[in-house]
Amino acid sequence: MNRIVAWVLAVGGFVGLVASFVLTVEKIALLKDPFYVPTCSINPVLSCGSIMKTEQAELFGFPNPLIGIAGFAVVTTLGVLLLAGVELPSWVWIGLQVGTTFGVLFVHWLIVQSLYEIGALCPYCMVVWAVTIPIFWYTTLRNIRPTFQYHSVVLILWYLLIAAGVLQAFWFYWSSLF
Repeated sequence: MNRIVAWVLAVGGFVGLVASFVLTVEKIALLKDPFYVPTCSINPVLSCGSIMKTEQAELFGFPNPLIGIAGFAVVTTLGVLLLAGVELPSWVWIGLQVGTTFGVLFVHWLIVQSLYEIGALCPYCMVVWAVTIPIFWYTTLRNIRPTFQYHSVVLILWYLLIAAGVLQAFWFYWSSLF
């Protein structure tokens, strides 16, 4: 299990870091030019430009992706340290648990906002959602050390619930494509 956690942290953290960095670059371009169309604005539903202009995109008074850059940099570093065989002290695991719990709660708040308040999806944000969930889940499993063998089933069900929410929230759009 420790090896899985290390890989989830290293790879998930890196993917989240890249997505957060790209979102930050896109946000800066949008701040410079209000008519800029971000690369992730594909259609009326997949439209991060419309999301970036909302209050939810700057919940703490600065662009949310900056939280991702800081958080995912830490997660990636810890994952690489674990892959190198470094034994992390318990206070690091406690801090990681606190951080990933905040991250997964924040991501789910953003999911609800995207689906039911804003009415749009950001592909880069969805990448962040996709990696935050297993980072939280495997950090939690490592910290509570259950004898639970079917840990991936929880992730699959979790993703299916989110996919069902996306289908439900945007059914008007998806059904018009058929």
